[in-house]
Order: sequence, then structure tokens, then C-alpha cells
Amino acid sequence: MPEQHLALMVAKQAKKYGARTALRYRANGQWHDISWQEVGERVRAAAKGLLEMGIPEGGMVGIFSQNCPEWTLADFAILSIRGVSVPIYATNTAKQAEYIVSEAEMAVIFVGGSDQYAKAASLLGSSRHLQKIIVFDKSVSLAGNDQAMYFDDLIEMGRKPDQDRELDARMKRADMNDLATLIYTSGTTGEPKGVMLHHSNFYFSFQAHNKRLSVSDQDVSMCFLPLSHVFERAWTYFALGTGMVVNYCDDTGKIVVYLQEVKPTIMCAVPRFYEKIYGTIFEKLESAPPSKRNLFMWAVELGNQVFRRTKEKQPLPWDLKLKYRIAEKLVLKKLRDVVGGRIRFFPCAGAPLSQHIEEFFHAVGIPIKYGYGLTETTATVTCHEEYHYRPGTVGKPIYGVDVKIAPNGEILVRGETVMKGYYKKPEATAEVFEDHWFKTGDVGVLEDGYLTITDRIKDLMKTSGGKYIAPQLIETTIGKDHFIEQISIIGDQRKYVSALIVPAFEALEEYAKSRNIAYSSREELIAHPEIVQFFAERIEKNQQELAGFEKVKKFKLLAKQFTQEDGEMTPTMKLKRKVINEKYHQVIDSMYEE
Repeated sequence: MPEQHLALMVAKQAKKYGARTALRYRANGQWHDISWQEVGERVRAAAKGLLEMGIPEGGMVGIFSQNCPEWTLADFAILSIRGVSVPIYATNTAKQAEYIVSEAEMAVIFVGGSDQYAKAASLLGSSRHLQKIIVFDKSVSLAGNDQAMYFDDLIEMGRKPDQDRELDARMKRADMNDLATLIYTSGTTGEPKGVMLHHSNFYFSFQAHNKRLSVSDQDVSMCFLPLSHVFERAWTYFALGTGMVVNYCDDTGKIVVYLQEVKPTIMCAVPRFYEKIYGTIFEKLESAPPSKRNLFMWAVELGNQVFRRTKEKQPLPWDLKLKYRIAEKLVLKKLRDVVGGRIRFFPCAGAPLSQHIEEFFHAVGIPIKYGYGLTETTATVTCHEEYHYRPGTVGKPIYGVDVKIAPNGEILVRGETVMKGYYKKPEATAEVFEDHWFKTGDVGVLEDGYLTITDRIKDLMKTSGGKYIAPQLIETTIGKDHFIEQISIIGDQRKYVSALIVPAFEALEEYAKSRNIAYSSREELIAHPEIVQFFAERIEKNQQELAGFEKVKKFKLLAKQFTQEDGEMTPTMKLKRKVINEKYHQVIDSMYEE
């Protein structure tokens, strides 16, 4: 079990594992190892460097970077001086970063590459608090900026013994009730709020995950999701506390290559990751010869049978074993090889996941530990157990966490993993607590201990006919299509449901080429009658399982993606529906003209 304070946990692991690899990263086409001993030394040196800068106990220090080993090293250095680390998404704009820097009153910020450096540097003159920028990437030019330095230089500054006594004293005072981090929520409505998570929140989360998951120091984890998000952050802490090797994916576009090279046993991902893989597989299957399609479906069905029996701890008949070995060799192993071939399970959360897709991955031997959680609950509230698995749900509450459903359907959570409150926002804190229960804002059903999420309270729509619509359900059902990149459902106070759809243009352009459809721009492509009809047919096929009032009656194809830069998406890639509805109101209104 990790120590109760994250800084003490790292120090203990460094002593325990010594020369064993802790972190791995890719540079110049090669993977490089960082040992536990080196982690311990670099964290301690960076911590002493921060002390040289005068960071007090409880001082806020920012991390504004893509995933990399330095992110984690800086994080633990901040925690080692009893400071508070404040992550900022690498994709955040300068204005978004400025809000966090200002509210947290941070004097020092770590940045990744040139993009984050430029944004942080622009704040030096306007910020009342920011005094120093520490840059991870040494290829970034710091010429003319005496308020910036490289991370390696900070470590060198800290290698001197000057701050040893002070660091040891702070480490001795380290307590599980120390504030560990401020994680700013995405802010789909209103301004972001800094969620205060203490070391105790993570400690109790680790306890719960140790009881729910079968992991060891032989596991290999891929750090894929942004470390600025609580899901990947909490998992990486847990992985390192368990002794796993953590590999950093610094470019999500290369994840398939990285999976092949690293062959991880565990990797956190969001539903869109599985939707993409699923869509690609079945798109290729559509053009495959009937013999290959039949073999594929036969193998998957066998995988389903084996999974169901294994889940229920039932023995496998000899003939099923024999057939399954053949299916493994011809189909299933090849599918698992796409994600490296060694995945034991994928922790998954963050958005609705189609039950059909979830069951498909289980059938091919890639278990998905689907769960539910929020920043305010230190990530996990519920997740699937090893053998007690119910498709379509997000599993049962983890150890030490209580869940109940309010009369209005809202999911309420109580436990030691729940935050103490929002930073500098007592009124907002009071609004989300009721008799010590945290009000999640999500709607769900609890049956036999299994939780099912239906939607966000604020997202629920009501048609002019009085029917309630859960847009996320519809978006998940239709959006799993290989040809759909993004979808936003419209329907609140409208006669029927409609949709704004951004096609997956790479796939669509290939389709257009195969059909000899000529076009000079994406706008012309999505306006082509054959393309519009193509999407109409696919939408109708995908939404057959929906009720009549939930089905999309009309849609519009868009040539440009919804983006964070345009204010249409949060840093966690959630739709800002109000912004989208206002921006595209003319397009939306046109779908309701008689």
C-alpha cells in the first residue's frame, strides 16, 4: 500500500526499486528508461530548486504541458515541498491559462514546449503573481527572458546541499490532510472551478482500487490521456504506487505505433478510443469477401460464449475449447495484436460507451473496466468487478464509496474520495453538497448495486411534445459510426430531434473516391446528394434501437470540427451545447422550417 502522502510514496518506491525502470519515454525513434533511483534523485533535486525560489508550504505551482516524464517529476517535486500542483491542459488558450494562474496566485509555472511557453510568457507582464517559467523542452529558445529557465537547470540548482535540511523538515511534516492539487473542471457551463483534492483523497482511492483491481508491479501502463485530467493523473499515481512501469504517449496520433512498441498490459482510455477502433474494423469488414466476414463473426461469437462462461465461472465444454483455439489463431489474437497483444484490461470512463462496443471488446479478449467518476470524486465512483459484470452499466461502487439516487434521479455520492470543496468558491461548494452527499449533476439508476448513467441533468432535453431526450445516449448510439467524427444532438423545445454532424473526413474522402464523386472542397463534398443520402441511411441503421421520439429526423453535415479554440469544446472534449446552439442557430433553425 502506498504511503498516505504522495511525496512519501515516491521516496519509498525509489528506495525499494532502485535501478528498476520506473518511467519510459520515446525520443528520436527510441524508448528510453528512467530508473526509480533516478526518479528519486531528480524529484528531490527539483524540490530543492523550488525551495531556492522561495515556494512556501501550500504554495501553488502550475504544470502546463503535454504528457512527459518531466510532468510527473515536477508534480512530485511540488508535492515534496508540501506545495500544491495545479495542472493546466496543454491545449488551453492563454486566456484560459491566465484565469487559473490568477486565481491560484501562482508564482512559478512549469511548461512543456514552445506553444505553452509562448502562452505563459505572454502572462509575465500582466500577471500580478507569475514570476518564473520552467521549461521542460530544451529546444525552446529562452533568449531575452531572464524569468525563464530549463527544468534541467532547476535540477542542477537543487543538487547543492543548501536546502536539504528544509526539504527534510517539510517531508517530515507531510500529512495526508495536505492539499495536493487543484484540478480545474472543464466548465461546460460557467467559469471553471478549482477542485481541491487532498492527499487523503488519493490514499483512499488507492485502497479502493487495490480491492477492486488485480494489478502488480509486473504490469506495464501506457500514459495516454492528458495528465491534466483526474482520470490519468490518479491512475498514474496508482500505477507508480503499485510499482508498474509507466510509458508516456506524447503524441496521441501515434498511439497505435506506441502500443505496438510498448505492448502495455493496462491503459486508460475514453470511449471514443474504442469507437474509433471498432468503426475501423467493421468498415474494413464491409468490403471483405463473405468468407472472411463469416469467419470473423464466427470467431467473435465464440469469444462471446467464452467470455460469458468465464464471467459466470462456468467450465468450458471441450468442443467450445477446441473451436475457441481455432478462433484465437485465425482472428482474435490478430485483433488483440492491434493494441499490443498484452492488454489485461482497459480502464475506461469519461463518456457513455455503447454496450454493443463494450461487449465486442470483451469477446475478442480485451476486457474493458468501464466505470464512472468525476474530478470531484478523485475519479472512480464505480467500475466493473472481475467476475460480477453487467453490460450496459458502469459497475458497482468501489470500496468506501456510497451511492444513492435522489428523488429527481440525480446520482449522489459520499465517501473519503469526495473533495472538500471548490477553491475560493464557498457558495458553489454549498450548492453541490446536501447532508454530506455530493450532487454529481448526473442522472442514473441503481439496480442490484449496479449503476447505469442516463445523462447529465443540465443536458436533458424536452421536446415541444413533452418527451424527455437524453442527448448523450443518442450521440453515443449514432456517433459510433466510422464515418462520424462528432455529433451534437438538438431537440430542446423542438418538435423533433435533429443533429449537427461532423464527418470523419479521412474515411469519407476515401468513400467518395471509391464512388467517383467529384468535389473541390469539403463544403462541396458534404452537400453532394449522394453523400447526404449515404449519411441518412447510416443514421437510420444505427438508431434502430432508439424509441421513435429519440430518433434523428433531420441532420446537417458540417465541414469544420467543433474545437476548444472556438469555444465549442471543453479541454476534456465535451460539447459546450449552449455555444454550439448559438453559433449554428441559423443552420439549426433551417432543419425546423416547414
